[in-house]
Amino acid sequence: MKLGSLKEGGRDGTLIVVSRDLSRAVKAGAIAPTLQAALDDWSSAAPRLNALSEQLDAGQAAEAFALDMAALAAPLPRAYEFVDGSAYLPHVERVRRARGAEVPASFYTDPLMYQATSAGFLGPRDPVVVPSEDFGIDLEAEVVVVTDDVPMAVTPAQASEHIQLIGLINDVSLRGLIPGELAKGFGFLQSKPRSALSPVLVTPDELGESWADDKLHLPMRTWLNDQWFGEAECGVDMQFSFAELVAHVAKTRPLTAGTIVGSGTIANQDTGKGASCLAEQRTVETLRDGKPSTPFLKFGDRLKIDVTDAAGASIFGSIEQQVEPLKR
Repeated sequence: MKLGSLKEGGRDGTLIVVSRDLSRAVKAGAIAPTLQAALDDWSSAAPRLNALSEQLDAGQAAEAFALDMAALAAPLPRAYEFVDGSAYLPHVERVRRARGAEVPASFYTDPLMYQATSAGFLGPRDPVVVPSEDFGIDLEAEVVVVTDDVPMAVTPAQASEHIQLIGLINDVSLRGLIPGELAKGFGFLQSKPRSALSPVLVTPDELGESWADDKLHLPMRTWLNDQWFGEAECGVDMQFSFAELVAHVAKTRPLTAGTIVGSGTIANQDTGKGASCLAEQRTVETLRDGKPSTPFLKFGDRLKIDVTDAAGASIFGSIEQQVEPLKR
């Protein structure tokens, strides 16, 4: 099934079930008012939501309505936790090679992750608002999973059973601020503003064979100003599966239902497939030409992120945003 949230009903939106083709939806308030409420009682809510989904796809759902992407909030407008990884080591390897540094051996056995901002997520059509272009505005096209309650110290095999929903995220980064923050040795803060989630999150069964070994096996397609930018394969060169990432996070603490875990920027060894963030493309240019030629995002720039099935149909709905200046 596919789940989303309307921009109504308060900060956490109104839960809706969305048709498989993303054309229609129905409110699910009789089951759970919000997606967070559904996740809090997932074992009870999920079968009822799935039944409503089947009715909707069969054209039998009462009060179904045409889906307007602009009316959607993020499926989880705010979450208890968002923990992001860097599971695609080709990206890490290239960035470090460009500055003459080696990848520590531990990176191949121990996931690189950080605690991201989760107090609010942008909707799939909301603008990316930044105070200054000088901050080095970048997109990062990633896959995310959402868990139910995860006990502390689960194994990856156990963690796999707690992955309930899958979606996309534009994990906005401000590259001009990152070096100064990392130099302090205490991680990201100002360099990581709010990110945007895809219109819907989907259950693993919706993906069929494209969800295997706790990885998404489809290309991540990105466009900038209506021009193709990349289609890196999500299932290729992912060093750690989502089950391993969830288990890593839960090593010393339980995870609350609604925890979002990100893959990090999708990147392949094959650079011919393009990139999923500007920093990656600039690194490829630096290694090839000695300097980057692709600029970071400017006000007015438009981006699009999507994953499609074999027939070319969008699975999660596309993230489509424009970069805008902060209005003071």
